[in-house]
Amino acid sequence: MAIIVERRRLTWMERTYLPQIVSGLWITLKNLFKPKVTLEYPEQAPILPPGYRGAPTLVMDSAGREKCVSCQLCEFVCPPKAIKIVPGEISGNSEYAYIEKAPKEFEINMLRCIFCGYCEEACPEKAIVLQQEFSLNGRTRAEMIRNKKQLYEAGGVLPDKIKKWKKVKDTADLEGGSH
Repeated sequence: MAIIVERRRLTWMERTYLPQIVSGLWITLKNLFKPKVTLEYPEQAPILPPGYRGAPTLVMDSAGREKCVSCQLCEFVCPPKAIKIVPGEISGNSEYAYIEKAPKEFEINMLRCIFCGYCEEACPEKAIVLQQEFSLNGRTRAEMIRNKKQLYEAGGVLPDKIKKWKKVKDTADLEGGSH
């Protein structure tokens, strides 16, 4: 059974919409005399809040070495699949030959990136971080795909205790030697 609800009839003043028009004009007049909040970009930069998630970049350690071990975790957790890594080998005569991989190619498509921060959270070496960069621009789509060199230039150096370059076990331990 349907329930019929009687609507209240509008008064003469409500039918003319004058109260709504006056209230709209009042809001406009109040905001007309407030101080301006427009920034003169790029001369004035906005103050970014703590925890702001900007563009992802690659960082080096304090000795200028790559932190990325090409584990590809960031590539796997990226929801829009904006990260592409091609793992490469470290030469056998290098002092860091015990490290299995280093990125041969590393690309982030900034047009696909949603700045979620999953790549930063997944990285075991803290090689990828979200910078305070908020202005990304390019004239073509190809300019918005950042390669390894561009990512390292944008990221710079982030000194911290890094696991990649320290030998945890020597070869005797790996072969089942003394414990």
